[in-house]
Amino acid sequence: MDFLRWLFDAQIPVGNSSLLLRELLGNIFGLLSALGGMRRKVWAWPVGIIGNALLLTVFLGSIFGDADTANLLGQAGRQIMFIAVSIYGWRRWQTSKNSGADAVTPQWASGRTRILLVAVLILGTAALTPVFAMLGSYEPVWADAWTFVGSLLATYGMAKGWVEFWLIWVAVDIVGVPLLFSAGYYATAFMYLFYGGFTLVGFFVWWRAKAHEKPQVQVDMPDPTVR
Repeated sequence: MDFLRWLFDAQIPVGNSSLLLRELLGNIFGLLSALGGMRRKVWAWPVGIIGNALLLTVFLGSIFGDADTANLLGQAGRQIMFIAVSIYGWRRWQTSKNSGADAVTPQWASGRTRILLVAVLILGTAALTPVFAMLGSYEPVWADAWTFVGSLLATYGMAKGWVEFWLIWVAVDIVGVPLLFSAGYYATAFMYLFYGGFTLVGFFVWWRAKAHEKPQVQVDMPDPTVR
């Protein structure tokens, strides 16, 4: 209990203000998870879950005793969503690895899937914006909804092994960085800014892995009667 009390109260002085240790640690775990995801390591999922749990307490500042911080309901909600989808991705990658294959084999999403992803991002943002506004999320509320829906799609895409999930993260970062700076979550904002470049690297790493994927080898003798 003493450790948890210290963790919740600990702050790092930054100039004339301070930074919650939980926010810094949550983003460090998030970065480690992203590195593991780029290398297609199963441990990326549990590491990410730890970071999500820490950041959940940060973005619900008033509930966890930080009365001077803004509540970003989309950011908080997506931490819960991250945990749920990460459990799915963890099990999916672990099952693949146990079967003797790589944790995940990068693949391109179909054209229909790409259109569906874009549609869900736009329509989901439009649908959740009034909901988050009613609940009192930080302005501009649409940006909070955008990061929530985009993060859901990106995490699901990573679990499925779609190369495009990295580009969804870029779209999330473009909107999320200005939002977090304006709300005063500077550590997360700087981390998102770094993620923007990192996700582009991850995209090309997975693209290259897909391009160099070995073709399936036929191990059975061909049937001469089949033409």
